[in-house]
Amino acid sequence: MNVRIPSVYKEKELKVRSELSKKLRRGKIDFSIYIEVTGDETTTVINKEVVNNYIDQLRSIAETKPENTLEIAMRLPDVLKTERQELDKNEWLEIEKTIDFAIQEVNIFRADEGATLANDFNNRITAIQKLSEEVLILDKERMLLVRERIEKAVDDLKQNVDANRFEQELIYYLEKLDITEEKVRLKNHLDYFLQELSGNESNGKKLAFISQEIGREINTMGSKSNFAPMQKVVVQMKDELEKIKEQLLNAL
Repeated sequence: MNVRIPSVYKEKELKVRSELSKKLRRGKIDFSIYIEVTGDETTTVINKEVVNNYIDQLRSIAETKPENTLEIAMRLPDVLKTERQELDKNEWLEIEKTIDFAIQEVNIFRADEGATLANDFNNRITAIQKLSEEVLILDKERMLLVRERIEKAVDDLKQNVDANRFEQELIYYLEKLDITEEKVRLKNHLDYFLQELSGNESNGKKLAFISQEIGREINTMGSKSNFAPMQKVVVQMKDELEKIKEQLLNAL
């Protein structure tokens, strides 16, 4: 939070910070009050005593024209002084109303932007869910092809192998490629993301954490797939997730 308040209102800074913290959740906040000084009133006045003293000293040093003496004196230090204003309570009440209105407008804008982001997140999570269903279909085909490929490789060796031992080794190898756990965890993370998205609390950070977990499961599925059609779907899932992560930087 960055707060800039003129010195006349400085005593109210803690109160302003408290209100901003209470009503604006998360994010970077820049708050400033500016004073525009009109010709009718000014806090800066000429220090007549200092000017007259400078003029007397200048005249004692050298003969100069009166207008030149004044011109030189006005350029010397401490010629202008700023008188401290007193806080006008009625004026501050108007400022408080304006601050409350500004906070309301910010929250309305945030809510509108949040609704747009929520809709985008819903669409992309739904897209990932559909792609994960494609992975389930492809997974059955993949495991059959992997098994056939291994059996063909053994046949090409033209070696007699122990059928039981071969089956054990094959199961061990297939288990390493199995993505059942990843599919279950991915589904849970996607459901959890949608659940948190519909909550009323500020949950941008939590959604970012969940998206990291979603990415972990998708990456593991891709590394285990060893099957071009499935890897293509995994890339599409990653693409949707990256867009979610980019937008999460704007979510509160």
